[in-house]
Amino acid sequence: MTGGPGAGKTAVLEMVRRYLCEHVRVLPEAASVVFGGGFPRHDDAQCRRAAQRAIFHVERELEAIGAGHNAAIVLCDRGTIDGLAYWPGSAEDFWAATSTTLEAELARYHAVIHLRTPTTLQGYNHQNPLRTESSTMAAAIDARILDLWARHPKRYLVDSTGDFLDKTADALAFLRRELPECCSTHLETVLATS
Repeated sequence: MTGGPGAGKTAVLEMVRRYLCEHVRVLPEAASVVFGGGFPRHDDAQCRRAAQRAIFHVERELEAIGAGHNAAIVLCDRGTIDGLAYWPGSAEDFWAATSTTLEAELARYHAVIHLRTPTTLQGYNHQNPLRTESSTMAAAIDARILDLWARHPKRYLVDSTGDFLDKTADALAFLRRELPECCSTHLETVLATS
């Protein structure tokens, strides 16, 4: 699950975590783990690079843990590619710093659900204390993330709407396409009772 700041990724994944079967593993957002844990957050290029390298490696390790324990599906709150949208330099510099390539990272993900960032009129807000972006900055990051994942062969786009429940329903419909049968059936039951 990807998208710009404030798109609703964490909220949708929290719903999935609470209501889907035990075969579905939902990972936390690596940036929240890093910054919520006290990693320094400064706006100069050196610190932004250090933060994005840390987030990249935390994401990789979270995914390694998630893939264990017989999970049928692992859902990530962002992916390793997202860091390039925040990187203060060239794509080549980012891939050299993370010792990988865009192609290798795209191949690591079976499917991508991109939730678009809402405008201020659609409900973009700063309620998350770790969110520092204005709505204009968030929209620009969302556009960069959209472009970065464009070559993924199985990418779903969830447009932003004024009603978050509609957006959630759209995201869950895409997710249902990717779930194993037992989990998909469970999701249908949850949606029917909502």
